[in-house]
Order: sequence, then structure tokens, then C-alpha cells
Amino acid sequence: MEAHLSPSIIMRVHEFGESDLLIHFFTSDKGRLKGVAKGARRSRKRFVNCLDLFSLSNLEYELKPKGELHFIHSGKLVDAYPGLRHDFSLLSKASYMIELTEILFPLGVPDSRMFEVLEAALSQLAQGIKADLTLIAFELMAMSLGGYGINLEKCCVCGRDYLSEGIAAFKVEKGGIACLKCQHISAVSPQLSPPTVKALKTMQSPSPDVFRLLDWAEDLMEEIKPVLKRHRDYHLGKHLRTADYLE
Repeated sequence: MEAHLSPSIIMRVHEFGESDLLIHFFTSDKGRLKGVAKGARRSRKRFVNCLDLFSLSNLEYELKPKGELHFIHSGKLVDAYPGLRHDFSLLSKASYMIELTEILFPLGVPDSRMFEVLEAALSQLAQGIKADLTLIAFELMAMSLGGYGINLEKCCVCGRDYLSEGIAAFKVEKGGIACLKCQHISAVSPQLSPPTVKALKTMQSPSPDVFRLLDWAEDLMEEIKPVLKRHRDYHLGKHLRTADYLE
């Protein structure tokens, strides 16, 4: 099989045998893959700084005759995102993004939009720009691309269109908003104001351009955070290990 070249984000790196590295990477055209970089620990000539965690690199690889493991022949670093490596808070956010991507996208499921969103989010984080907003926007876009977007268009109980007028309640088991006739505000069904619903709609749009437009007040973020946490934990059915470092 011919070698394939893809822009790739390095997600995980493990020692493999005496001189090899096992690399988990997310590509622009093939989705999430894993492969072996032969001799990468012994000789860095073919992999000059391109296999470091979170780096964006152009990797040349081919699929083994059997199985899902690839041979990684060579690589060229595009961006190491050095800003991530000197700030524990930013590093924790990047790790969380990687873990969420792994959960939402199984091996070999391509999604070029998800690659673009992850690449843009890491770039923004590395610059230290609106890190908390960037993480929230990334999570909303990733969940939406992974099939778990929050329904913000109509009441998830009665079906009445939401016209951006008045408070809505979040109904976690339905994954959407409900009118106050169908759902009372409570600790398990937090409120969402019209500006917050508008912000959620914008941040669920799967486009890297969203990161450049982030500029919302803190009170909106405080409404979004508990909703997003409940939505993520309920619909993914698991707690992300890296989330502990964010709280």
C-alpha cells in the first residue's frame, strides 16, 4: 500500500519495544489513528520534534496488511504550540480536549471539521487567548459534531418553537431546552436566559472561526458551565479523568 501524508495532531505517545514509539494521532482526512514510529527513540532524524504531545505535524504513514495499526515512516513539524507547555492550566485544558475527542470519535472515523476545530482550539490556547471561553466553545462544538448537540430550537417536551423570549429550562435527559410551562427551574434543570441560548447556538456551530469571535460576559459563562457539565456527563455516560484538573 502506498504511503499516505496527512496533517496530524499528536494525541498520545507511548514507548513501544526497545526503540519504537506508539503514536495516537488525529488526521485531517482519516480521523483518529494509531501507528508505530519505528526507531523513533533511537534516531530522531526522521521525526525531528514532530512526535511531541499536542504538536501539529505532517505525518507520512501506511496501514499494516492486517489490523488497525499503521507504520509511521516520517514526519515534519508544523506547529509545536509551545505556549501550552509552560502553563499547567493550559496544558490541562489541552489534555481535556484530547480525551473528549477520543471518546467522541472512534478510531478510523474521519471528520475534517473536528480536526479543524481541534487545531484551532489548540492554537488559541497556546496563545493564552480567552482560555476558559475557548474550552467551553470547543466542548460544545465537539459534542455537536459527535452527535450530542443541545437542542436549542424548541421545547423538548411540547415542541413549541423557542423565539428567544424569556427564560428556558435545561432538561438533561432530553438534551435540550424546555419552556417553563413544561419544566420548572431547579438545581437539576438550570435556567438559560435568551442571551445564553444565543451564545450556545453560536458556540455549537462547528467552525474554527467561532474562536475568533468569543466575547461573552462572565454571567453567561456561569449559566453555561453547569448545563454543559450535566449534558456531557449524562449523555457520554462517563466522567472524563482530565476534567478533575479543570475544577
